[in-house]
Amino acid sequence: MELNLTQALTALYVTIDVALRLAAIVVVPYNRRPASAIAWLLIIMIQPVAGWIIFGLLGNNRLPAGRRKKMAAIQELIGESTLDIDDAAALPGRPPWLPGVVELNRRLSSMPHIGPASAVVWGEFDAQLEAMARRIDEAERFVHVEFYLLVASERTEQFFAALERATARGIVVRVLVDHLTSVRYPRRKETVERLEAMGAELRDMLPLRPWRGQWQRPDLRNHRKLVVIDGAVGFTGSLNLIDPSYLWRRNIRRGLQWRDSWIEISGPPVVALDALFWSDWWAETNELVELASETGAPDGDLNASVIPSGPGFEGEINLRVFLELVHAAERRITIVSPYFVPDEAMRYAITSAAMRGIEIELFASEIGDQFWTYHAQRSYYEELLRAGVRITLFAKPTVLHSKFMTFDEHVSIIGSSNIDMRSFGLNFEVSMLIEGASMVAQLQGMADAYRQQSTQLTLDAWMARPRVAQAFDSIARLTSALQ
Repeated sequence: MELNLTQALTALYVTIDVALRLAAIVVVPYNRRPASAIAWLLIIMIQPVAGWIIFGLLGNNRLPAGRRKKMAAIQELIGESTLDIDDAAALPGRPPWLPGVVELNRRLSSMPHIGPASAVVWGEFDAQLEAMARRIDEAERFVHVEFYLLVASERTEQFFAALERATARGIVVRVLVDHLTSVRYPRRKETVERLEAMGAELRDMLPLRPWRGQWQRPDLRNHRKLVVIDGAVGFTGSLNLIDPSYLWRRNIRRGLQWRDSWIEISGPPVVALDALFWSDWWAETNELVELASETGAPDGDLNASVIPSGPGFEGEINLRVFLELVHAAERRITIVSPYFVPDEAMRYAITSAAMRGIEIELFASEIGDQFWTYHAQRSYYEELLRAGVRITLFAKPTVLHSKFMTFDEHVSIIGSSNIDMRSFGLNFEVSMLIEGASMVAQLQGMADAYRQQSTQLTLDAWMARPRVAQAFDSIARLTSALQ
């Protein structure tokens, strides 16, 4: 009797095991990159039950149905509001390939390429906060704040003090912050209390509260960083509004400090930036308002368009636009990205551009704050170096967190998006496509300053790194496909 029961349980186990493996072969590859599908299948084949549980939690990057409907509606509204807005006339020196890139972004996002606009890039933390505080003190109607991470502390005091002064004089302050990220960091309670005490309207983005029916894939995050004042002045870039050490004890112990790039822009493109804020605000609050209109007399030597991206947008907009720019560049590409884990298309685009004679320089950090991402990134260095890409590593203990690119002399990208599959498929991101030589000059000046604090990586030095490090790089590369 005991033998029969054992045999029956064994047969049941084998049947379930085989069924789970066969189901994975059918389900996992559907609408998924081959590399990603293979990685998921490997996990499930090793341990079917645990693999399916992990896949159930992390294998679907679709938002809940209700949020998808909201995003479709706001995209339709943005499309209707921008339908009659013509793209700006060409600026002097416009490359012949830029109109195609602009058209691609507009078709996917409905965002027009408009101007004239003026902009300045801020590269130091205190200067970035001072610039925002100064503009907030000039606000007459509203201040919109959206950050992946927002923490009140001694280093961020001038920003929060400016918000307090704004609410005290009757300015509406609306704040969005990524929920799961903010609860993981120190001083969450103090930050919420500070914002509520001043009268700011605070909402969590992509809240993960299953007990309230708020659930989606846990690592779908709103990674955008932007501030808009009165629809006339905006800020965006790579900055998280937190102490540059991120307040973790281990970071402080290692002496880590994050360095970011942050753009202040004035003119018509700010209205599009505010439209993106309103789309996120509506998704969390159901409060739909009329989109802001342009204020003041615009002036400047730039045109710009907003590149929104995320799970709610079809077609991985940022990846498509970035790829087009890499393919189109004719002389020089500068890439600054703290997390550089490209998909196959981006990897081939960059190495092919280098092989056809384009001068390409990649800025990254000598030290990493995320173990597996850091090693996955390093796994691409040999291929890049052999193709002719120059790799410049910013000296530790600073983590170079800036995210921007320049293409030839007149086109640049700056925003929150990394060059990795998380930014292309899982995170809500915001980038700006900027036309104008003055912006390229500012960003190249920042890159030149980075180079003074960096070392250039050579192929010989890279191939001589310890075997253990090479092993970790190779293993980590497998995990980069999981999305």
